[in-house]
Amino acid sequence: MAQGPWFYCLKHNTVEDRDGCAERHRLGPYDTREEAERALQTVAERNERQDAEDRAWREGH
Repeated sequence: MAQGPWFYCLKHNTVEDRDGCAERHRLGPYDTREEAERALQTVAERNERQDAEDRAWREGH
């Protein structure tokens, strides 16, 4: 069975181990397969948080 690190492939929308697609097509590395499976959700959550921080900074809060 494959060992980590794990990556989320944006080209194939799947989780891959280190022998997967080229780096330019992947998010990661992640320590666990489960973290890689949540990659797109994690990115969306981080983007939302950063957008909120940017809005607060622009508004002087």
